[in-house]
Amino acid sequence: MLNIKFKQGIQIVISLIIAIWIFWFLYKDIELASLISQVRSSRWTWIVFSLAISLFGYWLRGWRWALLMNFEEGEKVSPGRAYHAVMVGYVANLLVPRAGEVARCGVLARTNGISVGRLLGTVIVERSIDLLFLVGIIFLAFLVENQLFLALAGEMVDLQGLGSKLAANLPLLLGGAAVFALFLYLLGRMFRNSGLIKKAQGFGRQLLSGLQSISNLKNPMGFWLSSVVIWIIYFFTMYTVSLAIQSTANLTPGEVLLVMVMGTIGMVAPVQGGIGTFHALVAYILIQFGISESDGKIFAAIIHGTQLILVLVGGLISWLVMVRIPAWNKPDKV
Repeated sequence: MLNIKFKQGIQIVISLIIAIWIFWFLYKDIELASLISQVRSSRWTWIVFSLAISLFGYWLRGWRWALLMNFEEGEKVSPGRAYHAVMVGYVANLLVPRAGEVARCGVLARTNGISVGRLLGTVIVERSIDLLFLVGIIFLAFLVENQLFLALAGEMVDLQGLGSKLAANLPLLLGGAAVFALFLYLLGRMFRNSGLIKKAQGFGRQLLSGLQSISNLKNPMGFWLSSVVIWIIYFFTMYTVSLAIQSTANLTPGEVLLVMVMGTIGMVAPVQGGIGTFHALVAYILIQFGISESDGKIFAAIIHGTQLILVLVGGLISWLVMVRIPAWNKPDKV
């Protein structure tokens, strides 16, 4: 147990070092006076408006998550409580990459008596839907800015060479996948009576229960509509900040869409809060639009920094709210 915690601690430290190094490498040549000047000259009405939009987006995420929790187990989760759990999860992600999903489930398991496995199942549903929408957003960006999109994709990845290599090694890839699946099956058969396997199977059934919740929604229209609005909010959060800064005020909606796509990819990277990776990708795409390197990096710093402050303040408030709620006790049977 100690070795596992030690390895996890090492992984966290390594990811944090990588994030800090990327951030330092990007901003080592940016003068602090230049950053302060840009912050002061920004139109903060737009930035405050972007924060208000983001806060509504976080609440909407909680409301959408609550729709998935149609469990007989425990106490029904209100949208407000789901929102607070989501915010606690965002703060946890700033400490440990990808820990937020488990943290928000753990918070609700404590206050509402729903098993972590079932809650994680609903989070998997959320993440799957978000991935689907991200693919859709990337396709939309391709339609709006197809020439620039293809040029950028060609610079980052040799698409033709990658396709040729996959086609040439397809039989090997399929064979390796089949062997790996057979290995997992035989391993499960050998240890099917062990306590660890039984616990894993029980946890898997709980996850499946969470996944099945999407087919039993009482408000499917609300779920899908809120999923669309969440991504619209992401766009307007980025767009309003671009209006606040003189160097990016003339970006077209299509260009801001590409910036949003790159920023989202940066946030997915396994580092704390997308630090460094978000800044690098956003600055890179802005440079392609003719914005100076320093202005692109400053824009990334302003939007990430303001969102970081919002998450920290909102998340800590939500954590204080949740810890004041008594732990859920299973009612006695009459």
